[in-house]
Formats: sequence, structure tokens, C-alpha cells
Amino acid sequence: MTRIGVRLRGWSSGMLNLPQDIVHDLPRITLIGDRELYIENHRGVLRFSPGRLTLALNRGLLEITGEDLSISSILGRELAVEGRISEIKFKESEET
Repeated sequence: MTRIGVRLRGWSSGMLNLPQDIVHDLPRITLIGDRELYIENHRGVLRFSPGRLTLALNRGLLEITGEDLSISSILGRELAVEGRISEIKFKESEET
């Protein structure tokens, strides 16, 4: 991104009070205990098993590990996971 683009994003998020996840295309992750996980702004499911879920993000991957994981809903770029969640790991892409 160009310097002007970075400055414009910084200015617009500050002046307009926009959330950082919207301005910078970041995922919004909501964890309820260790049983429910909601992820917004993902780019798709790459791998899924009852023990591991890998999601594509704009700038990397999100890995969720646990037991008895199940995807309870997928609506566009929103996803809900249920099960016993033990770890959430963000892996940044080497291209950024």
C-alpha cells in the first residue's frame, strides 16, 4: 500500500471513528468460554477436522485447535464454531 493509502486509512479511522477491523480488513474474533467461537471477516475454510480448523484471512491464516469441533453456521464471511476450543493461533502471511 502506498504512503497516501496508509495515511488515508489512519485519518479516516480516527476522524470517522471506524472500527480497526473494518478499516484494515482484520478478522473479528469472539470467544465465549472455551465452547463457542465466532469469526467475522475470514476468506474461507481451508481445512476442517474435529480437532483442527484452518481459515484463510486477508493477511495470513487462523488456526483453531480443540476437541469435538463443529462448524455450526457459515454465513458469507462469518463463521460459528462449537466444541472445546483449546488454542487460537494467527499465522501472518510472508507476503505482507
